[in-house]
Amino acid sequence: MAEWLASLGIHAFVLRYRVAPHRHPAPLEDAKKAMLYIRNGPHGLAVDTDRVGVLGFSAGGHLAATLSTAAATGNPALDVAGALPDLSVLCYPVASMTNETHQGSVENLLGAAPPSNLLTALSAELNVTSRTPPAFIWHTADDAAVPVSNSMNYAKALFAAGVPAELHVFPQGRHGLGLAAGDPGPRQWTALCAAWLERAGWAQLPVAAAAAS
Repeated sequence: MAEWLASLGIHAFVLRYRVAPHRHPAPLEDAKKAMLYIRNGPHGLAVDTDRVGVLGFSAGGHLAATLSTAAATGNPALDVAGALPDLSVLCYPVASMTNETHQGSVENLLGAAPPSNLLTALSAELNVTSRTPPAFIWHTADDAAVPVSNSMNYAKALFAAGVPAELHVFPQGRHGLGLAAGDPGPRQWTALCAAWLERAGWAQLPVAAAAAS
């Protein structure tokens, strides 16, 4: 993923964040620290501090969506002060903790019996506001692990809040496709996302791709 983003002229940082047996808020704390480091840290790269985005797959998509929406909860433990992304790319994300979610992700992040208020606070589709960053989202309709409703409901919430979003649902494809290079339908997502990033002024399409368009 980092190499693909670099091919579009975008600096890419890979976040290795804490997972089970660590629980919430450890992953969110790691993501917040990473965003602040990218914006202000001594990494030596030329970074436009107003154009720092986040990208995540599956459970990583949940972290990316939470980082994009947690400020709306009013919960100081979830406040992203200064770490709010400027856009997000969500790939078959576990966006919800309350509706057609991936139960394994819930238990890994929150334990066996989390309180309902925490499940609500970490359901991205329930915490979208006009401050939530624009999003590019893709999923497959027959994803057997994370229902496509996760992406559809998050996109619906963004549309309702007036936040720009682009959603692509491909008819077929297993969960965990990544770049999906070998899948005729889903493999289009990288070209579609690159075009979306280019229209937003974030990316420069490779010469071959620009010529084909």
